Amino acid sequence: MKRREYETEMRRLHGELVAMQEWVKATGTKICIVFEGRDTAGKGGTIRRITERVSPRVFRVVALPAPTDREKSQMYVQRYVPHFPAAGEVVIFDRSWYNRAGVERVMGFCTPAETERFLELVPPFEKAMVDAGILLVKYWLEVSAEEQQRRLESRMEDPRKVWKLSDMDLRSYGRWYDYSRARDAMFVATDSPWAPWFLARTDVKRRGRLNIINHLLSQVPYEPLDHRDIALPERQRPEGYEEPDIPLRFIPTPY
Repeated sequence: MKRREYETEMRRLHGELVAMQEWVKATGTKICIVFEGRDTAGKGGTIRRITERVSPRVFRVVALPAPTDREKSQMYVQRYVPHFPAAGEVVIFDRSWYNRAGVERVMGFCTPAETERFLELVPPFEKAMVDAGILLVKYWLEVSAEEQQRRLESRMEDPRKVWKLSDMDLRSYGRWYDYSRARDAMFVATDSPWAPWFLARTDVKRRGRLNIINHLLSQVPYEPLDHRDIALPERQRPEGYEEPDIPLRFIPTPY
């Protein structure tokens, strides 16, 4: 897909996202979007494309760090619940409670019994979310092994991206099939009528982002609101005001 074609279609989708935003505000709808997927699958880039033209007062991104010792002593999902949306909000989780079914399971940060118990509890937990009026949409971004390797190597070579390459990414790289087994078990246990999983292929980033945003819009029953007429008011007269003769510190202008 050529860049001009991509940007044209993205502008259209951004317009629809803004229309959805205004509908969410007006109706008090609560939306929770979960992004999961393999390392380098494009979760962060897709989320940035969703949020770059909308209000941060409506769209909020949650990307939690590793749990603290206090959080480890709490009920597992407890630290996620305070971030759930209130009326008129869209909350996007860049990884979520599903860490327990993925990285924690594969890398040994929880016991097999803890993983199995988590998978048992997730469907009723998400049913409670939906029953409380939250529109829950879950995405898994899938990237091929070859494309994942290419993206990881590009991070190693690009100083703008090296911060994305964590020790956990390197340790996880060799566990491709362990992650595949964990993913499959997660789908079987937590794909429900009230909170199904939607999969997106993201080897081609541009197509993946467009497809995800287009699908997201199809999951929200928004209706574009009527545009209100807007006119700038008349600006007040200076009434003797003059720019101050004081040493203001303007920044240098090398550009």
